[in-house]
This record gives sequence, C-alpha cells and structure tokens, in this order.
Amino acid sequence: MTRPKCKYNIEFSPKATGFAPEGISCKECDTIEISPEEAEALRLKELEDLDQTAAAKKMRVSQSTFQRVLARARKKVSFALIEGKKLRIIKTKRTHNEKRTTRNGPRGG
Repeated sequence: MTRPKCKYNIEFSPKATGFAPEGISCKECDTIEISPEEAEALRLKELEDLDQTAAAKKMRVSQSTFQRVLARARKKVSFALIEGKKLRIIKTKRTHNEKRTTRNGPRGG
C-alpha cells in the first residue's frame, strides 16, 4: 500500500503562469511545470522570507516535506533558466487570495 498524498495549504494564485526564454521560439523549447505547492514554497521562502519551519506551518506540512517541495521547485526553476526552457506554473482552480488545500499536482519535468 502506498502512502497517501499530503495536502498543502496554498494561499495564492499567480497572475502570470507562463514564462519563456527570450530569443527562442516557444514551439522549439520544452516546458517545465511547477506545481501549485512548489510555487507556494518558493513564494513563502523567497518572497515572504519565512524560515522553513514557519513556511511549513503555513502550508500545513512538516518541515522535511516543505524542504523537499522547495528543493524540487528550485531545481526546476534553475533548470529552466539555465537550459532555456519554458516555465509554466500549474494554476489552481480558485480566485486570487482564496485559501485552498490541494493534493500534489503533477511534478513536471
């Protein structure tokens, strides 16, 4: 039996969901997808400047789970920037600033 997926508390919805490298046709480049929980982890750590324990509490997950989600997000963003890939944030189905608990989204490439 597999372990059940963790539920994440996501408190934002991005205004823009796609970013593409300049000078490369979007038809030619691969897309790297960032899940809602990965985007939220980046927002809490990098923009809200929360430590991992406080950010984990806001997302209602353990600190170790938060660390894994954040590491996955950083790796994807770094790969997209360095390798010239299109970046897409998977948008949740809700309005801006509405709190939502969601299951793991697709991990992307």
